[in-house]
Amino acid sequence: MARDPRCTRAVLLFQAALLGACSAEIIPPGGEDTGGTAGTSNAGVAGSQQAGAAGRAGAPSGSGGASGAQTGSGGSGSTASAGSGGSGSRAGQGGTGGSGGSAGRAGAGGSGSGSGSGGTGSGSGSGGSGSGGGLPPSLANCPIFPASSPWNTDISGYPLHPNSNNFINSIGRTETMHPDFGTQWEGAPIGIPYVVVPGSETRRPIQFVAYGDESDPGPYPIPLSAPIEGGPSGSGDRHVIAIDSGACKLYELFAAYPNGSGWRADSGAVWDLRTNASRPLGWTSADAAGMPVFPGLVRYDEVVEKRVIQHALRFTVRLSRAAYVAPATHYASNSTDANLPPMGLRLRMKAGYSCSSYSSEVQVICTALKRYGMFVADNGSDWYLSGAPDPRWSDDRLRDVKRISGDAFEVVDTGPIRTY
Repeated sequence: MARDPRCTRAVLLFQAALLGACSAEIIPPGGEDTGGTAGTSNAGVAGSQQAGAAGRAGAPSGSGGASGAQTGSGGSGSTASAGSGGSGSRAGQGGTGGSGGSAGRAGAGGSGSGSGSGGTGSGSGSGGSGSGGGLPPSLANCPIFPASSPWNTDISGYPLHPNSNNFINSIGRTETMHPDFGTQWEGAPIGIPYVVVPGSETRRPIQFVAYGDESDPGPYPIPLSAPIEGGPSGSGDRHVIAIDSGACKLYELFAAYPNGSGWRADSGAVWDLRTNASRPLGWTSADAAGMPVFPGLVRYDEVVEKRVIQHALRFTVRLSRAAYVAPATHYASNSTDANLPPMGLRLRMKAGYSCSSYSSEVQVICTALKRYGMFVADNGSDWYLSGAPDPRWSDDRLRDVKRISGDAFEVVDTGPIRTY
């Protein structure tokens, strides 16, 4: 890493108190902390944090889908339903004297088909497929990365990491999660906002003032009216995110401020949503781990309207190791403690953890955490789960996230940990 004389800043001194003398390494984007809870600074905690991430594709496809059939009277056919990752088909027998019919209904990751016979006719239907070999999550007619993306990979069957217990202990086994998203807090939206723009959106110049050598150059199609994390006068990470619905590209800025006809930011990254391309090893992005921010957000449209999240989520930790694991490409620390989580570490909610008493919104989140898990993506407050603000959220119902402790999670093994 290049040397950075700015490590004498006051924000770095805070971390020095935590882990020792100020590091001379570049400190990348850090500290998620909205909603009024103390966290690390927007530059990351000095002496302990620095940035990184990359893309890693691949995941096993599911198997063993469930199937079922219903027999109707008067000539109705059957319905087949496929479970996650598998396929199901089963014929239902129709009644006499009527017309037969059927419908297929696919579950996530599988396909379904059914057939029925009646007195005078028959029908058939086929279902679609979900993630893990099917369609990836999408927005504005754009995929949010391919189905094979690590973000969209079902890791419910992945093996435990041999150091899982120590990682969980270092983050806080008895500490509880916090929903770092919702409606508003002290007049500002809670969470990381985004805007969808058309392909004709004006491209605006970007001035990078900190990590330009690890940023994708402008111009970016980000309107000057784009929402900023923490609001226009916010002092936190100030992420700005735009999705170009014409080119299906994701544009992200960290520490962004309107600047004349364009933007000024510490760092920025452009992602092609149709590929699994990652950052060069050692590069940051608009996030400390070098990964994209947007695909890891909890969004209202998925939780409440679609009732399903088909991707991994994003969360922060207070202390991390000077290491990363794919899909991360960059680290945010100078600590060599092997029990601290590296950037890109992937956690999964334990299969036996019950969320049945939680609100329906949090139950959807729990299901995603069991199937897709969540990545260590930045430095900030421990167990802060990221999401997008929306005035339609019920902050009261989201509070059930705070009932989930660190002990509900385990770490899965997704590949080697890099220290360079």
